[in-house]
Amino acid sequence: MPRAISILGCTGSIGTSALDVVREHGDRFRVLGLAARSRWQDVRRQIEEFSPEVVALSDPDAARSLRESLKGYKNVRVLQGPSGLEEVAAYDGVDTVVAAVSGAAGLLPVITAIRAGKTIALANKEVLVAGGALVTRLAREHEVSLVPIDSEHSAIFQCLKGEPRPSLSRLLLTASGGPFRGLTSDDLRAVTPDRALIHPNWRMGAKITVDSATLMNKGLEVIEAHWLFSVPYQQIEVVVHPQSVVHSMVEFCDGSLIAQLGPADMRVAILYALTHPERLPLRRVTRLDLPSIGTLTFERPDLKTFRCLTVAIDAGRRGRTFPAVLSAANEVAVERFLSGDLAFDAVPGLLESVLARHEAGDPDQLSDILESDAWARREAAAWRC
Repeated sequence: MPRAISILGCTGSIGTSALDVVREHGDRFRVLGLAARSRWQDVRRQIEEFSPEVVALSDPDAARSLRESLKGYKNVRVLQGPSGLEEVAAYDGVDTVVAAVSGAAGLLPVITAIRAGKTIALANKEVLVAGGALVTRLAREHEVSLVPIDSEHSAIFQCLKGEPRPSLSRLLLTASGGPFRGLTSDDLRAVTPDRALIHPNWRMGAKITVDSATLMNKGLEVIEAHWLFSVPYQQIEVVVHPQSVVHSMVEFCDGSLIAQLGPADMRVAILYALTHPERLPLRRVTRLDLPSIGTLTFERPDLKTFRCLTVAIDAGRRGRTFPAVLSAANEVAVERFLSGDLAFDAVPGLLESVLARHEAGDPDQLSDILESDAWARREAAAWRC
């Protein structure tokens, strides 16, 4: 039987890549639910192609526009708002939820999906950054699998297959270094949104691309890896690898290092998340030609210039609701930078200031997580250099 899926964030880069996987393997998947923020015209086209039973748009105006465009089309329900996303996440008959909603907005739908017993194919790292303790506890209680889609975590997931966990020594998360690798702190003062949105290797959404430029994305991934693989922070390291060929590595107690290599194509990780341990072919995927690549290089991250990485890992180590505050404040900082209201090199200062004033709550209580998130957004919006 085809695997029934819902895709949360269906118009973003991960969501459209997931639909491309479905398009190629239509006999293996059936799309029952789609959810997005506001791009209703894109969702309309997806409805025509994939015939889902339910869709949701966070923006009520966009939902109304979609309903108007679907008059006479009786085969799909159109929902709106956060509750609509949660209904799509828990929709009856869905086996797997692709969680690709950007930012902490994905937390509640993922929790709802877990409580409904759905397998989670997780592309939204903020879900585990903000709610790692709660989400992983609920997953254990409901016997739900959290399967990573991020290329780095998918690589670790694959490298750990069949290995006894006591033999694990270190996780090594690779980072491209972003578009500003090699620049100094002085150079970063002149960075514009247009420059920050040009990634050397990957095509991604605006928020994650800016996070890659500040190296915040790698800090969030360290926190995510801590929760996904139950590995202490002292056993997780970041290595800059500009070629983005090695997606991450695992070191074992005997000194062996196992790496996963592949093209910079998110469809590879998405397909594996949806079909593992089986592997299916992908057409139009670039095959690695190692002699043409020639050299793979690795270096330590520049923590002095890219302070966001240190800020993120420190917040993860402090635990409680500090990671939730980090995630929320960073979302606001990125929005302010993209709108021209915040300098690129001011992002780490904003985060440090907000975290310094936070009074931590219980990370296992949803109310504390949501209150910390809301508080951090207000503080980050009001912060001035």
